[in-house]
Amino acid sequence: MVNHEIKIAFQEYDNLHELNTSDQHLCLESVKALKNSHSPYSKFRVGVAMLLQSGKIIYASNQENVAYPSGLCAERVALFYWGANHPDDPIITMAITAHSDEFAITKPITSCGSCLQVLAEYEKKQDQQINIILYCQQGPIWKIKGIQNQLPFLFFEDRLITQ
Repeated sequence: MVNHEIKIAFQEYDNLHELNTSDQHLCLESVKALKNSHSPYSKFRVGVAMLLQSGKIIYASNQENVAYPSGLCAERVALFYWGANHPDDPIITMAITAHSDEFAITKPITSCGSCLQVLAEYEKKQDQQINIILYCQQGPIWKIKGIQNQLPFLFFEDRLITQ
């Protein structure tokens, strides 16, 4: 038997002003993305602002549907939009924030497993790690570099990729 240990790394900031100017700006842009959330059922809005290498920012928000599986998380909305429109402009950083009409959010909200899996494939596609900022507006902020620090056992099989 062999014991293995997996470690993840991330940075925690007490407030927005501890981040560099670019990351502060992206966090504030993610708050703007919340306004287009369609979340009448959960009343839980998620906004994403995604910085591309060219300096362009892509905005996305969660989109719910009364047939629940038909909705889509903000992260996948942003990633799929990027893949369809800007695949040659690498993603540098994604800032993700959330707001609930029902309760206060006091710690960073992490992406769901489906979003992490899509993020993993797009990170591999662009052959470059993506910085993720989980912006909690009323609590700490987490900055995470690369998918391995969020999903260490991601599903990926190189033989499934056709070139």
